[in-house]
Amino acid sequence: MTPQRVTLITLGVADLAAAIAFYERLGWRQHGRQEGVAFFQLNGLALALFGLADLAADQGRAGATLGAGAVTLAQNFATEAEVDAAFTQALAAGATALKPPEKVFWGGYSGYWADPDGHVWEVAMNPFWPLAADGSLTLPA
Repeated sequence: MTPQRVTLITLGVADLAAAIAFYERLGWRQHGRQEGVAFFQLNGLALALFGLADLAADQGRAGATLGAGAVTLAQNFATEAEVDAAFTQALAAGATALKPPEKVFWGGYSGYWADPDGHVWEVAMNPFWPLAADGSLTLPA
């Protein structure tokens, strides 16, 4: 067993159909659905969209108020132009701009947007982190 891994990221959403439509407008394809949960296959892991109340109940916290925005998900790209294109596509799909892409102090380029449920995404280009052809990231030694 490899303990240092993530295989599934689940986002709680207020309106499952609206959340699915948003991610599909980003060009993502749904890869299955089960009782109130939609799945998207990513590189080596999956993203799930789960209704907020159902997610709280599944966690054993029925009735809990679940929040968003305290975690940032990130997509890294090979070029600044790809970052700009991804940011523009997210806004066109219905995301809210938090910080337009710009050069940052650590030598890269990044911006932030939030999905309709307030989940924060960073789009970035890190010149120190080369990406594989499929866009996956392996940190340099």
